[in-house]
Amino acid sequence: MTLKRLMDFLLALLGLWLIWPVLILVAVLIKVKMPGGPALFKQKRVGQHGRIFTIYKFRSMNVSHGGSSISIKGESRIPPFGEKLRAYKIDELPGLWNVLIGDMSFVGPRPDVPGYADLLTGKDRDILKLKPGITGPASLKYKNEEEILAEQIDPIIYNDTVIYPDKIRINLLYLERHNLKLDFQLIIQTVLGGFDENKW
Repeated sequence: MTLKRLMDFLLALLGLWLIWPVLILVAVLIKVKMPGGPALFKQKRVGQHGRIFTIYKFRSMNVSHGGSSISIKGESRIPPFGEKLRAYKIDELPGLWNVLIGDMSFVGPRPDVPGYADLLTGKDRDILKLKPGITGPASLKYKNEEEILAEQIDPIIYNDTVIYPDKIRINLLYLERHNLKLDFQLIIQTVLGGFDENKW
């Protein structure tokens, strides 16, 4: 077990132990405020070395919705309570289980759905050497991604031609630079809400 994996395991175990009442409360509120579906959202994602795993999040959308894999602020498929869950990243809390069992790390690239990961070619596929993370430099830079997309004429094209390539660039830089000190810095920046792309 590497030092990073040990840190992930211990922090995830501690986090789940501390917040389990919050997890239960949020699950109950989802069932009350967004009835008709499960509290948890499960989806197949691409993990380290291209391995497919199941990610766990709190459900923040209506059950009977269609749409793309990208989310835009103000969409009708995201009810008000789901909007709050997403705004404060509460929907990500079940991801601690993914960290605990080793599918994810606290810090790393966000795991893509298979359709997007399949588009990675050449050196860009080096990103798959990393274990996906709950947070990371690309996630922090685009923490307001849904608001940014809401301002675009064609959000999907903007995501595919501007945001997604920039996330790949940032994640490749993280691959070159990552260490435990940087990971702790990024975790702290996630908690405090600040991020300077030029200082990591």
